[in-house]
Amino acid sequence: MRVAPHRTDAAQPAADEAIAADARVLSAQLKAMRERFFPPAAKKVLRSFTSGEAARLIGVSDGYLRQLSLAGEGPQPETGPGGRRFYSLTDINALRAHLADQALAKGNLAKARGYRKWRDRGGGEHLQVIAVTNFKGGSGKTTSAAHLAQYLALSGYRVLAVDLDPQASLSALFGYQPELDLDGNDTLYGAIRYDDEVRPLREIIRKTYFDGLDLVPGNLELQEFEHVTPRALATRQAGAPGQPLFFARVHAALRTVEDDYDVVVLDCPPQLGYLTLSALCASTSVIVTVHPQMLDVASMNQFLFMTSDLLAVVREAGGRLNFDFLRYLVTRFEPNDAPQAQIVGLMRSLFGDRVLTAPMVKSTAVSDAGLTKETLYEVGRENFTRTTYDRAMESMNAVNAEIEGLMLSAWGRNG
Repeated sequence: MRVAPHRTDAAQPAADEAIAADARVLSAQLKAMRERFFPPAAKKVLRSFTSGEAARLIGVSDGYLRQLSLAGEGPQPETGPGGRRFYSLTDINALRAHLADQALAKGNLAKARGYRKWRDRGGGEHLQVIAVTNFKGGSGKTTSAAHLAQYLALSGYRVLAVDLDPQASLSALFGYQPELDLDGNDTLYGAIRYDDEVRPLREIIRKTYFDGLDLVPGNLELQEFEHVTPRALATRQAGAPGQPLFFARVHAALRTVEDDYDVVVLDCPPQLGYLTLSALCASTSVIVTVHPQMLDVASMNQFLFMTSDLLAVVREAGGRLNFDFLRYLVTRFEPNDAPQAQIVGLMRSLFGDRVLTAPMVKSTAVSDAGLTKETLYEVGRENFTRTTYDRAMESMNAVNAEIEGLMLSAWGRNG
């Protein structure tokens, strides 16, 4: 029996060309999907909130909100069928400012701060920079970062979300398609690079459809920081004039815009490179996401060993490492899964209160919202069964409220 010799098809494209072709096809399809979901300008818009939702966000009763509307105080809501009132997040923040000014006029500082939660720089409340990190994919890092940033914005803080992941999933959630919407130097890399093309961070920041929430988008150019940093270190060691070391660069960039924000949420890349280390050195607090599976916990163990070794080197070189808090966030948790519950119990016995009390429960509501590049805070309750939505929202709010409480404690607000 004769066996035909192996033959290479000369017409078959090279691997790089085939992959590039797939990327172009997928990019075009994603663009078409975006235009279908968010016509006609292909830009996301945050939904309006009912008067009941707006009242809960502000911290007043729905009746009081109605009185303000009837009295013509503050922005006037849109009126729908049956006289139902709807508020945009911009309206809600304007009402917060109005009520805070009223409280201040009466000398009630505590009440004013309850409406407008901005940090008090004069009172020593520093910019809170929260890094959400883990170097294992699938740990819920980007989902956690996006929901935390949006929760804080909905609560009335001025928030900057920074996408440090070259895969740019956080940017996609905010409606950006990196290969279409970003040019060169449009990521944080533009503000921390070592050459003459460095840009002010303020020029890179983009407004989002969430009032009070800005974004520094990401794309593949962030990977350049990993490539050029060794050369910068070598130049410095050779005695040539050096710039600030890599671990100080994210902190220096954020310092230039700190007056504009109360909180910065960093979505770190899923690797422990120069960019992640620089982000950790810029952070005042760290959230490590953990999926309660044994392989994920073992991976986290290696992450902690590597992080501690590298940060020790950074500290000896003069890097600042003073965290207000470091917490482990259990993500995609299934309460009825006995092995998962066992692992969470193990973590609590080992780390105590460094494990957040509230886990992020696995929910189809979160994944279903993600199909249209939305978060749980963007979709309406009417899109899900009542129990599914309420369970997911209760879990998400509990996690983010706990992180907010730690942030307020760091500022000395114990009330």
